[in-house]
Amino acid sequence: MNAPATTELPVVVIGAGPAGLAAAAHLIDQGIEPLVLESGPTAGTAVREWSHVRLFSTWGEVVDPAAEKLLAPTGWTRPDPATYPSGGDWADLYLQPLADVLGDRVRTGARVTGVSRTGRDRIVDADREAQPFVVHIAHAGGREERLFARAVIDASGTWVTPSPSGGSGLPALGEKAAADRITYRVPDLKDPAVRARYAGRRTAVIGSGASAFTALAYLADLAKSDDGAGTKGVWILRRGISGSTFGGGEADQLPARGALGLAAKAAVDDGHADAVTGFRTEAIERAHDGRLILVGEDGRRLDPVDEVVVLTGFRPDLSFLEELRLGLDERLQAPVALAPLIDPNQHSCGTVYPHGHRELSHPEQGVYLVGMKSYGRAPTFLAMTGYEQVRSVAAAIAGDLDAADRVELTLPETGVCGGAGLFDAPDAAEGDGGGCCAPTPQFVQLGVPAAAKAAAAEEAPAGGCCGS
Repeated sequence: MNAPATTELPVVVIGAGPAGLAAAAHLIDQGIEPLVLESGPTAGTAVREWSHVRLFSTWGEVVDPAAEKLLAPTGWTRPDPATYPSGGDWADLYLQPLADVLGDRVRTGARVTGVSRTGRDRIVDADREAQPFVVHIAHAGGREERLFARAVIDASGTWVTPSPSGGSGLPALGEKAAADRITYRVPDLKDPAVRARYAGRRTAVIGSGASAFTALAYLADLAKSDDGAGTKGVWILRRGISGSTFGGGEADQLPARGALGLAAKAAVDDGHADAVTGFRTEAIERAHDGRLILVGEDGRRLDPVDEVVVLTGFRPDLSFLEELRLGLDERLQAPVALAPLIDPNQHSCGTVYPHGHRELSHPEQGVYLVGMKSYGRAPTFLAMTGYEQVRSVAAAIAGDLDAADRVELTLPETGVCGGAGLFDAPDAAEGDGGGCCAPTPQFVQLGVPAAAKAAAAEEAPAGGCCGS
């Protein structure tokens, strides 16, 4: 079968999550036909898997303007812009109605297994850019198909590829064998079966971001409940505790995000969780009673735990893009022009410079990684970032470079100055302020592996950013 002329083809959007559906809305707004391919059974499949978690962005920040324009004729009205949706709310009240409006432009149960140039593998130069893209799909029933596209927008996210517990980026020894007691998601403690799994148990939480904060807060709430007596969290940190460990707190311009860190701090301060610092997991061993023992690269062996929650971030699945010529940063696996803006080793004060199609482009013209996937392994992605990305990309595909380059989004600051301190040694200094006025926070030890309670410690002040 010969591919049709490129101009007659749709733009294939991979993923029917928030960024993917918004991309479809913006393409329609530009007069371009989209085709959204979703591997799951419904729109927002990944979002539905954390339906119990409340967003730290309000409804006013998680509805895309072009999507709202499509929804308006149906009688849809946005929920109170000042309220905070859960993942389930977001999927049911916004993503699914948007997918319904898009109709047969959204295909579910369609997993993309490969993307290339028609008749050209990664090596071939000749006439490459004149060829349409070819997209291979595996359908839920096992049928395979190939489609052609004028451009490809990969908004598939990173949800299906969580990072492992190992401090070297690899699974810890024994991690796979202990899979029956390990989860890589924030547990839904409202689910009776899940709640029973953690109630009265000792749970290790590995990670230092918003998801880890959420898990610690949930476990602390369980410990304070009638059916949760004896519940204990063990917070595993690869670095030390500093003034920025718990996020920006009241200095965060997204108050609910700042509150997550404060809730995690309260869990430690109130004795519902012990903090173990400077611990890089090397192995997970099974004790004689079936519980798990975490072993550090420095030889430390922690007291046994009943469950382990690994929340060390996510990474992009690039396997189905291997025949394309992508320009990715060697550390973050994000587009090379975007990487310096989001690098957590250097990133200062939580702000991200406005960016659009130029920062998201690749040597393979017509391919864009957007949404969470555009950040590679970097954390703290916001929905509004994705919406601005796809607006710019859709305009660029339409040839309206003036609109594509007019990127004016300003993201809220986290209130945290300096880099994320990704160098793992507990006594290592964090990255320089990069424009922040406060001195680098000093690390303090809140707990030791076998301690019954975290030792009392005084935090160094987090400081503030210039002009904030």
